[in-house]
Amino acid sequence: MSKQNKMYQVSTLQALALGYTKSVITVSELLQHGDTGLGTFEDVNGEMIAMDGHCYQAKSDGTVALADPDTGVPFSAVAKLLGEREFEMKDKPDIESIRTELTQRIEEHFGLNSMHVVRIDGLFEKVDARSEEPYKSHHVTLKEVLDKNQTSFVFENIRGSLVGVYFPDHMDGINMPGWHLHFLSEDRTKGGHVFNVIMKQGTVRLDKINRIEIELPKAAAFDTYSLKQASEEEIKKVEKG
Repeated sequence: MSKQNKMYQVSTLQALALGYTKSVITVSELLQHGDTGLGTFEDVNGEMIAMDGHCYQAKSDGTVALADPDTGVPFSAVAKLLGEREFEMKDKPDIESIRTELTQRIEEHFGLNSMHVVRIDGLFEKVDARSEEPYKSHHVTLKEVLDKNQTSFVFENIRGSLVGVYFPDHMDGINMPGWHLHFLSEDRTKGGHVFNVIMKQGTVRLDKINRIEIELPKAAAFDTYSLKQASEEEIKKVEKG
């Protein structure tokens, strides 16, 4: 575990879930704090995958492009991937089996109450994912936006990477407890928020993180949100579809 490494988070999941989707910082500012992670863009304009110090935008049809450096970011969590632990995974039939093994691996090193950043490069038989069209709104919940504008898609027999973060239960509301994963294809043309996968083989790089810096929105509008209203059930529905 590196004492220098930190999780850098933009806003909170509770704020995003309750509809605060305005820009807090830009993509270029975000990448000064971490090279690996995930999030979304202003007005929920697609899913974010940060990898190798670049920020990719998965659009509603599952295609991916480099995000413009000036694009606004309402929510994200990134860190520097050092790869302090590395191991192989094989024949994982679903996303839960991947999450279960990752959790076992961090439990072995007394990590369940810490944060983690992970990247898994591998071969996937199937990736079930989503992204969404932008929706300009104020006080419209993320669940409502996704109900209107979310598109699901499937990639088959594809090489690529799962990129994700782990937050412990006691940080619920700041981010989603457990593992949150996004996908990016090896050729950087396809990706999205992951619902499910079948993975044939993968190389895992994993870092434990015990520091967090949170950039809260500075706009006055942020104080018009009552940030205890989003239920655990609503947040889980947003995460798992």
